[in-house]
Amino acid sequence: MTGEPRNGRIVVVGASLAGLRAAEALRANGFAGELTIVGDEPRPPYDRPPLSKQVLLGRVRAQDVGLPRRRAVDARWRLGVSATGLDPSVKRVLLADGDRLRYDRLLIATGTRARPWPHPEQAALDGVLTLRTVDDAGRLADRLDAGPRRVLVIGAGFTGSEIASACRERGLDVTVVERGPAPLVGALGGRLGALAADAQRAHGVDLRCGVTVSELRGTDGRLTGADLSDGSRIDADVAVVALGAVRNTEWLTGSGLAAGPRGVACDAGCRAFDMYGIVTDDVFVAGDVARFPHPLFEYQMLSLEHWGNAVAQAEVAAHNMVSAGPDRRPHLTVPAFWSSQFGLNIKSVGVPTFSDQVMIAQGSPQEGRLVAVYGYRGRVTAAVSVNRAKWLEHYRHLIESGAPFPPGPGAADGPPAPSPVPSDVPDPAALSHGPTVALTGHLPDLRLAVVHRGGPADQHSHDQEQP
Repeated sequence: MTGEPRNGRIVVVGASLAGLRAAEALRANGFAGELTIVGDEPRPPYDRPPLSKQVLLGRVRAQDVGLPRRRAVDARWRLGVSATGLDPSVKRVLLADGDRLRYDRLLIATGTRARPWPHPEQAALDGVLTLRTVDDAGRLADRLDAGPRRVLVIGAGFTGSEIASACRERGLDVTVVERGPAPLVGALGGRLGALAADAQRAHGVDLRCGVTVSELRGTDGRLTGADLSDGSRIDADVAVVALGAVRNTEWLTGSGLAAGPRGVACDAGCRAFDMYGIVTDDVFVAGDVARFPHPLFEYQMLSLEHWGNAVAQAEVAAHNMVSAGPDRRPHLTVPAFWSSQFGLNIKSVGVPTFSDQVMIAQGSPQEGRLVAVYGYRGRVTAAVSVNRAKWLEHYRHLIESGAPFPPGPGAADGPPAPSPVPSDVPDPAALSHGPTVALTGHLPDLRLAVVHRGGPADQHSHDQEQP
């Protein structure tokens, strides 16, 4: 970074939760320069979690989910226009309307979009929808208001499961199709995935696991149903494609940044890496689109699609954008998320998929109230509560302190906990739904060795050499 860090030009690409909170934090940290916020949607930043919950239940209108402003950001807003390219050599962001924005520092907060149905002609059928934006939620809520005969939900991750829950609360028939063995298994593993499956079936969901949708059928341009891989057929007039998210990085093609389908790689201080693994000093990244190393999870590169992570990472990025090197700080927040579905209030801290074992530390599946604790190689890495959240702060401390797994008996408030069992985290390739936490790095014990030859003395690193 050159010049005075609290002056100059900053461009934020992504009028998202992360983009807005970063803009507010920039001003709170004393940035007095020119601030521009670019967003491809024509509306100001809004809150996404209510879209699959209150909006679909008709309790909140889709257009009423705007994010509250913590402070004035005094920014130039470029809404309804997308970024199409980045030229770091001259510090320009290219926009779809032909404009070129100059910057001294850039924050990438372009987030994700819904993964579409892969067959365009089937995706174009009237009645085939996705859920990611305010407009998506409004369209889907209107369809549910009309009382469809049956709703087909393709994918049983958090979004798909919350959609199915809203449908059942409305009294609508719903079928959920999931390639994997259970709902939520990609985020919580097999033990709690089985609990989620029981909850869906107990609430009347026609849950089909271990199968896929082979074809969406239609007549006169309207959806009529779907054929499944097991040979069965579903009649439905609404299908919601909930196959996870696609990270918005295509506009960075050719920019020289380490950007791709898994996101934009950055260091723990939110500084983006270039394609050679060299950290930049004027390009930062935050939110769902970021991939960053976390020391609590053996420095694997994490991509998190969580509300709390977007806020915390945006604030760290903003602080570092206007701070000199010694004053910069890392993003080390323990991941946390929550979901409400089928009468279950699910809350999580840590990374459940970064585990090899799990145990029920409090409660039981039979009670419908429990805390599951996850471990990896003898260390606590996550905890998930179901209708029993009071212990999560305790487990957050265990995760942060690298406490041994299984945890000691002092954590329990009931009978002795059963022995740990395998957490049954599946290969993401076997799932219809995408994980909300993606582990995209390699384990530290599989690092390449750096070998120097031909000098005064051959030097070998202490890392394990690989062929």
